[in-house]
Amino acid sequence: MTFTLFPDTRLTLARDALAGLSVGDALGSQFFVPGRRPDDLAAGRLPAPPWEWTDDTEMACSVVAELAAGARIDRDRLALAFAQRCEPYRGYGPGAVRVLRLIRTGTPWPVAAASAFDGQGSCGNGAAMRVAPLGAWHADSTRRAAEQARASAEVTHAHPEGVAGAVAVAVAASLAARARLDGGRPEPARLLSAVAGALDPAGEVHQGVRRAATLLGRPAAEAADALGNGSRVTAQDTVPFTLWVAATLLHDYPAAIRVCVEAGGDVDTTAAIVGGIVAAYTGVGGRGGVPQDWLTAREPLPGWVTTPA
Repeated sequence: MTFTLFPDTRLTLARDALAGLSVGDALGSQFFVPGRRPDDLAAGRLPAPPWEWTDDTEMACSVVAELAAGARIDRDRLALAFAQRCEPYRGYGPGAVRVLRLIRTGTPWPVAAASAFDGQGSCGNGAAMRVAPLGAWHADSTRRAAEQARASAEVTHAHPEGVAGAVAVAVAASLAARARLDGGRPEPARLLSAVAGALDPAGEVHQGVRRAATLLGRPAAEAADALGNGSRVTAQDTVPFTLWVAATLLHDYPAAIRVCVEAGGDVDTTAAIVGGIVAAYTGVGGRGGVPQDWLTAREPLPGWVTTPA
Protein backbone atom coordinates (compact mmCIF):
# COMPACT_ATOMS: atom_id res chain seq x y z
CA MET A 1 0.00 0.00 0.00
CA THR A 2 1.36 3.43 -1.00
CA PHE A 3 0.64 6.36 1.28
CA THR A 4 1.76 9.91 1.96
CA LEU A 5 3.67 10.45 5.17
CA PHE A 6 3.46 14.09 6.23
CA PRO A 7 6.39 15.81 7.96
CA ASP A 8 4.64 16.11 11.33
CA THR A 9 3.87 12.38 11.30
CA ARG A 10 7.48 11.57 10.47
CA LEU A 11 8.67 13.73 13.34
CA THR A 12 6.21 12.16 15.78
CA LEU A 13 7.38 8.66 14.83
CA ALA A 14 11.04 9.69 15.13
CA ARG A 15 10.48 11.34 18.52
CA ASP A 16 8.66 8.30 19.86
CA ALA A 17 11.58 6.15 18.76
CA LEU A 18 13.95 8.63 20.40
CA ALA A 19 11.94 8.42 23.62
CA GLY A 20 12.21 4.64 23.58
CA LEU A 21 15.90 4.75 22.71
CA SER A 22 16.77 7.29 25.40
CA VAL A 23 14.78 5.58 28.15
CA GLY A 24 16.34 2.22 27.28
CA ASP A 25 19.79 3.80 27.22
CA ALA A 26 19.31 5.64 30.51
CA LEU A 27 17.76 2.69 32.33
CA GLY A 28 20.25 0.21 30.91
CA SER A 29 23.16 2.37 32.05
CA GLN A 30 21.91 2.16 35.62
CA PHE A 31 22.86 -1.51 35.70
CA PHE A 32 26.54 -0.71 35.44
CA VAL A 33 26.25 0.75 38.96
CA PRO A 34 27.59 -1.68 41.60
CA GLY A 35 24.80 -3.30 43.58
CA ARG A 36 22.16 -3.03 40.87
CA ARG A 37 20.77 -6.38 39.77
CA PRO A 38 18.57 -7.38 36.83
CA ASP A 39 16.24 -9.08 39.33
CA ASP A 40 15.35 -5.65 40.68
CA LEU A 41 13.88 -4.59 37.36
CA ALA A 42 12.00 -7.85 36.95
CA ALA A 43 10.49 -7.30 40.41
CA GLY A 44 9.46 -3.75 39.56
CA ARG A 45 12.12 -2.11 41.74
CA LEU A 46 13.32 0.76 39.58
CA PRO A 47 16.56 2.68 40.16
CA ALA A 48 16.14 6.07 41.79
CA PRO A 49 15.82 8.91 39.27
CA PRO A 50 17.14 10.73 37.44
CA TRP A 51 18.45 8.14 35.00
CA GLU A 52 21.25 9.81 33.08
CA TRP A 53 21.53 8.98 29.40
CA THR A 54 24.79 8.28 27.57
CA ASP A 55 26.44 8.93 24.21
CA ASP A 56 23.82 6.70 22.57
CA THR A 57 21.13 9.29 23.29
CA GLU A 58 23.30 12.33 22.70
CA MET A 59 24.13 11.19 19.17
CA ALA A 60 20.55 10.05 18.47
CA CYS A 61 19.36 13.53 19.42
CA SER A 62 21.67 14.99 16.76
CA VAL A 63 20.23 12.59 14.18
CA VAL A 64 16.66 13.66 15.02
CA ALA A 65 17.62 17.35 15.00
CA GLU A 66 19.21 16.90 11.58
CA LEU A 67 16.07 15.27 10.20
CA ALA A 68 13.81 17.91 11.74
CA ALA A 69 15.92 20.67 10.17
CA GLY A 70 16.39 19.25 6.68
CA ALA A 71 14.39 16.01 6.32
CA ARG A 72 17.56 14.19 5.22
CA ILE A 73 21.06 13.46 6.41
CA ASP A 74 23.67 16.00 5.38
CA ARG A 75 26.86 14.17 6.31
CA ASP A 76 29.02 17.26 6.67
CA ARG A 77 26.51 18.91 8.98
CA LEU A 78 25.84 15.76 11.01
CA ALA A 79 29.53 15.06 11.49
CA LEU A 80 30.07 18.57 12.84
CA ALA A 81 27.03 18.28 15.12
CA PHE A 82 28.35 15.02 16.55
CA ALA A 83 31.76 16.58 17.09
CA GLN A 84 30.56 19.83 18.64
CA ARG A 85 28.04 18.20 20.99
CA CYS A 86 30.32 15.38 22.15
CA GLU A 87 30.57 15.33 25.95
CA PRO A 88 33.11 12.59 26.71
CA TYR A 89 31.71 12.02 30.23
CA ARG A 90 28.60 10.57 28.55
CA GLY A 91 30.52 7.36 27.93
CA TYR A 92 32.00 7.78 24.46
CA GLY A 93 34.62 5.17 23.65
CA PRO A 94 38.22 6.30 23.15
CA GLY A 95 38.03 5.67 19.41
CA ALA A 96 34.91 7.78 19.03
CA VAL A 97 36.40 10.61 21.06
CA ARG A 98 39.47 10.60 18.83
CA VAL A 99 37.45 10.63 15.58
CA LEU A 100 35.17 13.39 16.81
CA ARG A 101 38.13 15.45 18.05
CA LEU A 102 39.70 15.22 14.59
CA ILE A 103 36.45 16.39 12.99
CA ARG A 104 36.07 19.22 15.50
CA THR A 105 39.58 20.46 14.75
CA GLY A 106 39.06 20.52 10.99
CA THR A 107 39.86 17.05 9.65
CA PRO A 108 37.33 16.05 6.96
CA TRP A 109 35.04 13.35 8.31
CA PRO A 110 35.96 10.74 5.63
CA VAL A 111 39.59 11.03 6.69
CA ALA A 112 38.78 11.02 10.40
CA ALA A 113 36.46 8.00 10.16
CA ALA A 114 38.93 6.04 8.02
CA SER A 115 41.75 6.67 10.50
CA ALA A 116 40.17 4.53 13.22
CA PHE A 117 41.70 1.17 14.06
CA ASP A 118 44.86 1.63 12.00
CA GLY A 119 42.94 2.55 8.88
CA GLN A 120 40.34 -0.22 9.03
CA GLY A 121 37.58 2.05 10.27
CA SER A 122 35.33 1.26 13.21
CA CYS A 123 33.00 -1.75 13.21
CA GLY A 124 31.67 -0.68 16.62
CA ASN A 125 27.99 -0.52 17.53
CA GLY A 126 27.94 3.29 17.74
CA ALA A 127 26.28 3.87 14.36
CA ALA A 128 23.59 1.30 15.18
CA MET A 129 22.84 2.66 18.65
CA ARG A 130 21.73 6.09 17.42
CA VAL A 131 19.79 5.32 14.23
CA ALA A 132 16.36 3.91 15.18
CA PRO A 133 14.62 7.33 15.03
CA LEU A 134 15.88 7.73 11.46
CA GLY A 135 14.30 4.41 10.55
CA ALA A 136 11.01 5.46 12.12
CA TRP A 137 11.13 8.74 10.18
CA HIS A 138 11.27 6.67 6.97
CA ALA A 139 8.28 4.46 7.79
CA ASP A 140 7.20 4.70 4.16
CA SER A 141 10.42 3.35 2.63
CA THR A 142 12.88 0.78 3.93
CA ARG A 143 15.05 1.57 0.92
CA ARG A 144 15.26 5.21 1.94
CA ALA A 145 15.81 4.21 5.57
CA ALA A 146 18.76 2.05 4.50
CA GLU A 147 20.27 4.78 2.31
CA GLN A 148 20.00 7.44 5.00
CA ALA A 149 21.24 5.08 7.72
CA ARG A 150 24.31 4.40 5.62
CA ALA A 151 24.91 8.14 5.25
CA SER A 152 24.50 8.69 9.00
CA ALA A 153 26.91 5.86 9.81
CA GLU A 154 29.69 6.74 7.41
CA VAL A 155 30.60 9.98 9.18
CA THR A 156 32.10 7.96 12.05
CA HIS A 157 32.22 4.33 10.91
CA ALA A 158 34.23 3.49 7.79
CA HIS A 159 34.13 -0.28 8.35
CA PRO A 160 31.41 -2.11 6.35
CA GLU A 161 30.14 -3.98 9.42
CA GLY A 162 29.71 -0.78 11.42
CA VAL A 163 27.65 0.62 8.55
CA ALA A 164 25.69 -2.62 8.16
CA GLY A 165 24.69 -2.49 11.81
CA ALA A 166 23.14 0.93 11.32
CA VAL A 167 21.32 -0.17 8.16
CA ALA A 168 19.89 -3.22 9.93
CA VAL A 169 18.54 -1.22 12.86
CA ALA A 170 17.10 1.51 10.64
CA VAL A 171 15.28 -0.97 8.42
CA ALA A 172 13.85 -2.74 11.48
CA ALA A 173 12.63 0.58 12.91
CA SER A 174 11.14 1.55 9.54
CA LEU A 175 9.22 -1.72 9.41
CA ALA A 176 8.08 -1.28 13.02
CA ALA A 177 6.79 2.25 12.41
CA ARG A 178 5.09 1.18 9.18
CA ALA A 179 3.34 -1.64 11.05
CA ARG A 180 2.13 0.86 13.63
CA LEU A 181 0.59 3.01 10.91
CA ASP A 182 -0.96 -0.04 9.23
CA GLY A 183 -2.41 -1.31 12.50
CA GLY A 184 -0.78 -4.73 12.43
CA ARG A 185 2.25 -6.45 13.91
CA PRO A 186 4.97 -7.94 11.69
CA GLU A 187 5.57 -11.64 12.10
CA PRO A 188 9.05 -11.94 13.70
CA ALA A 189 10.56 -14.19 11.04
CA ARG A 190 9.36 -11.93 8.24
CA LEU A 191 10.73 -8.84 9.97
CA LEU A 192 14.18 -10.43 10.35
CA SER A 193 14.09 -11.70 6.77
CA ALA A 194 13.32 -8.21 5.49
CA VAL A 195 16.21 -6.76 7.47
CA ALA A 196 18.61 -9.43 6.23
CA GLY A 197 17.51 -8.68 2.67
CA ALA A 198 18.79 -5.12 3.02
CA LEU A 199 22.30 -6.28 3.96
CA ASP A 200 25.33 -7.62 2.12
CA PRO A 201 24.99 -11.44 2.28
CA ALA A 202 28.74 -11.78 2.76
CA GLY A 203 28.76 -9.63 5.89
CA GLU A 204 28.85 -10.82 9.47
CA VAL A 205 25.90 -8.66 10.53
CA HIS A 206 23.80 -10.27 7.78
CA GLN A 207 24.85 -13.73 8.91
CA GLY A 208 24.01 -12.84 12.50
CA VAL A 209 20.54 -11.63 11.57
CA ARG A 210 19.94 -14.87 9.66
CA ARG A 211 21.10 -16.81 12.70
CA ALA A 212 18.75 -14.78 14.90
CA ALA A 213 15.80 -15.93 12.78
CA THR A 214 16.67 -19.57 13.52
CA LEU A 215 16.54 -18.82 17.26
CA LEU A 216 13.03 -17.34 17.36
CA GLY A 217 11.05 -19.07 20.09
CA ARG A 218 14.18 -20.06 22.02
CA PRO A 219 14.99 -18.65 25.49
CA ALA A 220 16.58 -15.21 25.53
CA ALA A 221 19.67 -16.49 27.32
CA GLU A 222 20.25 -18.99 24.52
CA ALA A 223 19.85 -16.27 21.90
CA ALA A 224 22.29 -13.98 23.70
CA ASP A 225 24.80 -16.80 24.05
CA ALA A 226 24.63 -17.58 20.33
CA LEU A 227 24.43 -14.03 18.98
CA GLY A 228 26.35 -11.94 21.53
CA ASN A 229 25.16 -9.28 23.95
CA GLY A 230 27.38 -6.40 22.90
CA SER A 231 30.25 -7.32 25.21
CA ARG A 232 32.71 -6.84 22.34
CA VAL A 233 31.04 -3.51 21.48
CA THR A 234 30.92 -4.39 17.77
CA ALA A 235 27.98 -4.26 15.42
CA GLN A 236 28.43 -7.98 14.77
CA ASP A 237 27.95 -9.03 18.39
CA THR A 238 25.28 -6.43 19.21
CA VAL A 239 22.83 -5.98 16.35
CA PRO A 240 21.68 -9.58 15.73
CA PHE A 241 20.64 -10.06 19.36
CA THR A 242 18.90 -6.71 19.57
CA LEU A 243 16.91 -7.52 16.44
CA TRP A 244 15.99 -10.90 17.92
CA VAL A 245 14.65 -9.13 21.02
CA ALA A 246 12.80 -6.45 19.04
CA ALA A 247 11.21 -8.97 16.67
CA THR A 248 10.16 -11.18 19.57
CA LEU A 249 8.78 -8.44 21.84
CA LEU A 250 7.79 -5.67 19.45
CA HIS A 251 4.48 -5.28 21.26
CA ASP A 252 5.89 -4.98 24.79
CA TYR A 253 8.46 -2.26 25.50
CA PRO A 254 9.02 -3.01 29.22
CA ALA A 255 9.52 -6.72 28.58
CA ALA A 256 11.94 -6.03 25.73
CA ILE A 257 14.07 -3.77 27.90
CA ARG A 258 14.06 -6.31 30.73
CA VAL A 259 15.45 -8.95 28.37
CA CYS A 260 18.33 -6.62 27.45
CA VAL A 261 19.11 -5.94 31.10
CA GLU A 262 19.02 -9.64 31.98
CA ALA A 263 21.32 -10.51 29.06
CA GLY A 264 24.09 -8.26 30.42
CA GLY A 265 26.91 -7.04 28.21
CA ASP A 266 26.68 -3.55 26.69
CA VAL A 267 23.29 -3.04 28.33
CA ASP A 268 22.79 0.67 27.68
CA THR A 269 23.40 0.16 23.96
CA THR A 270 21.36 -3.03 23.52
CA ALA A 271 18.48 -1.40 25.43
CA ALA A 272 18.82 1.78 23.36
CA ILE A 273 18.64 -0.12 20.06
CA VAL A 274 15.77 -2.33 21.16
CA GLY A 275 13.98 0.57 22.83
CA GLY A 276 14.14 2.69 19.68
CA ILE A 277 12.79 -0.04 17.41
CA VAL A 278 10.04 -1.16 19.78
CA ALA A 279 8.87 2.38 20.60
CA ALA A 280 8.59 3.07 16.88
CA TYR A 281 5.83 0.46 17.00
CA THR A 282 4.27 0.91 20.45
CA GLY A 283 4.67 4.64 20.97
CA VAL A 284 4.81 6.21 24.42
CA GLY A 285 2.35 5.27 27.17
CA GLY A 286 -0.57 2.97 26.70
CA ARG A 287 -0.50 -0.78 26.65
CA GLY A 288 2.95 -2.08 25.77
CA GLY A 289 4.42 1.37 25.18
CA VAL A 290 7.19 3.26 26.94
CA PRO A 291 5.93 3.58 30.54
CA GLN A 292 5.26 7.16 31.55
CA ASP A 293 7.01 6.73 34.91
CA TRP A 294 10.12 5.45 33.11
CA LEU A 295 10.02 8.46 30.81
CA THR A 296 9.68 10.79 33.79
CA ALA A 297 12.63 9.13 35.53
CA ARG A 298 14.87 9.61 32.49
CA GLU A 299 17.04 12.72 32.52
CA PRO A 300 15.42 15.39 30.30
CA LEU A 301 16.64 15.53 26.74
CA PRO A 302 18.52 18.63 25.48
CA GLY A 303 16.35 21.62 24.66
CA TRP A 304 17.71 21.82 21.12
CA VAL A 305 16.02 18.50 20.24
CA THR A 306 12.81 18.79 22.28
CA THR A 307 11.80 22.22 21.02
CA PRO A 308 9.43 21.81 18.04
CA ALA A 309 10.97 22.77 14.71
